[in-house]
Amino acid sequence: MIGTLHQVCHAVETIRTVSCYREGMLIDAEQLINYQRCRRRAYLDVYGDLDQRDSTNDYVLKLVQDSQENQRTILSKLSNQAIVRPAHASKDWQAAATATLDLMRQGVDRIHQGTLLTETGNGITLKSNPDLLVKQSGISDFGDWLYVPTEIKLGKRPKLEYQVAVAFHAMVLAEVQGAWMETAWLMLRDRGTYSVDLWEVLPRMQEILAECIQMIVQQQEPEVFIARSRCSLCHWLSYCHAIAKTDYHLSLLPGVTPTRYTQLQALNLLTIKALAETKPSHLELLPGFGKEAAYKLVRQAFSVLHDRALLIEESLQPVSSNPVNQYLELPVQVAHDFIAELLPTAPIELYFDIEAEPTLNLIYLHGVLVVDRPANTQTFYALLAERPEDEALVWQQLLEVFRRYPTAPIFHFCPFEVQTVERLAKLYGTPHSQIKPLLSRFVDVHERMTRLVTLPVESYALKQIARWLGFEWRDPSANGAQSICWYAQWLSTGDRAHLDSILTYNEDDCRATHHIKEWLVGFLMKTIADQSAELA
Repeated sequence: MIGTLHQVCHAVETIRTVSCYREGMLIDAEQLINYQRCRRRAYLDVYGDLDQRDSTNDYVLKLVQDSQENQRTILSKLSNQAIVRPAHASKDWQAAATATLDLMRQGVDRIHQGTLLTETGNGITLKSNPDLLVKQSGISDFGDWLYVPTEIKLGKRPKLEYQVAVAFHAMVLAEVQGAWMETAWLMLRDRGTYSVDLWEVLPRMQEILAECIQMIVQQQEPEVFIARSRCSLCHWLSYCHAIAKTDYHLSLLPGVTPTRYTQLQALNLLTIKALAETKPSHLELLPGFGKEAAYKLVRQAFSVLHDRALLIEESLQPVSSNPVNQYLELPVQVAHDFIAELLPTAPIELYFDIEAEPTLNLIYLHGVLVVDRPANTQTFYALLAERPEDEALVWQQLLEVFRRYPTAPIFHFCPFEVQTVERLAKLYGTPHSQIKPLLSRFVDVHERMTRLVTLPVESYALKQIARWLGFEWRDPSANGAQSICWYAQWLSTGDRAHLDSILTYNEDDCRATHHIKEWLVGFLMKTIADQSAELA
């Protein structure tokens, strides 16, 4: 059975330290979403020093604009139905709530971005702003009708965090109108309308809300934990990352997940030095580890502690069942054969990088750096779709560049380029007989690097590795997200400066891949030769 608002907050009813919270404190659905992604962000949004926040980057602004455009598109499809937005002064929540309540009492069919307020009884106000309140038959305090909340999201999947937000709207709405609804709705880009099962989601939402209230009322500041995929767009990233760097926090080590971190804490392994000096066998049986993960994590800590690259010796096993003896016999030849197989060095080599716009399902740039060793030249080809409809044209241009150098290995970083080539071949009907030999030429530098070497880096992303090796981008702030923003700005303004920025960034990505490959070949050659000399 679904509990009432007061039952939801029962877990924190005993918390009465009034001095711990700010007067007029609010919790809304956005804060609950942030709490699920990162409790520390939800805490800092209330108590953090606003001057410590990062400025909003272009990509976040683009996501906001895309979300607004998605809302307009969906609402335009409902234009045959009356949709009313409450009139009120900006940021005056009480006035907004009063205006919304007036519309609900009138029985307006659809209310866009209304405001619902209710108190928890312990100094916190819950504020709900559902994208739509839709009138349905039923019994409420208003009469023989009630309202059901609907959220419009840019995402394509009904993520749990979205469903929790809808359940939050439903709970606050139930308090305001004095009646529960049976279901609530998500409207998703491309997927359409999704029914949220409140009976299933509400208990989870209630638990999250109670935990969030407790954290805020008791001012329980969560520990820093850096997770790249989760933290990359957060406005507290620089602040938290600086703390983590100062403390040499283990979350900065690749492979330290929240689950593994909990296990390391239980063993009092709280520093990089302590982890680097631990025997992998002590970690193997812990939940979330295993033999391989334990070995990799200890080696990663050792690499960071001593700031040096380490050869992963077991990766040499394909050379020989007894590679040490083989080194003693033919050290130089073994090294050459081994490296040539995994990282071929050819007279002409291609370095390939793609720029894509996921929301448009568009590949707008293929960048190819041609390294001609005999001629001592490097030539960059920028195959750019200046209009989205040019994607097919630049795909054919890419194939022509590849045909021009029929035996050259094609180096790339991560699987995306190969996956994209396979997808575009199917999309544009390129014969498999053309694609199969092409795919055999691809060499994933990221896969080779992570298989062969451990580096003292925070992640094995292109920029982290290349910068540790001394390579720098001409625009230090450029990244894949910024490239997407530049392309959107080009489409909207026609300013070619945005295209120039994309091309510079993409060329630098290709050159960074080349830089990493060259370093890796040299490192392997030297390390294997040194080890062979020591064993001789």
